[in-house]
Amino acid sequence: MDYRDRLRRLAINDERIAEDDLDDLGVAPDGLDARSLALARIAALVAVGGAEPSFGSQADAAVSAGATPAEIVDVLVGIIPVVGLPLVVAAAPKVAMALGYDLDDPQPAFGDA
Repeated sequence: MDYRDRLRRLAINDERIAEDDLDDLGVAPDGLDARSLALARIAALVAVGGAEPSFGSQADAAVSAGATPAEIVDVLVGIIPVVGLPLVVAAAPKVAMALGYDLDDPQPAFGDA
């Protein structure tokens, strides 16, 4: 099915979209690689104020698919003009924990010196 059909089905809330496009993990877009999908989902979690465990699973998925912690942080910075600074600030500690970095730890993170 091409993108126009998928978009039309989404716009009219066609129940077949669930049958055709959803799997156990959610929407599985045909043309999006796992890395890009995980980064997009992190951005979406910021936008909706997602829970910390959700950030953990998507950060794990992004890193497993080849994304770096720096790229994940770049996503946060990149979406500030769209979602606003307060949502990104609220998400930053959740993303840090998802990446295994405790913001309260005085030790440098991610190999910084």
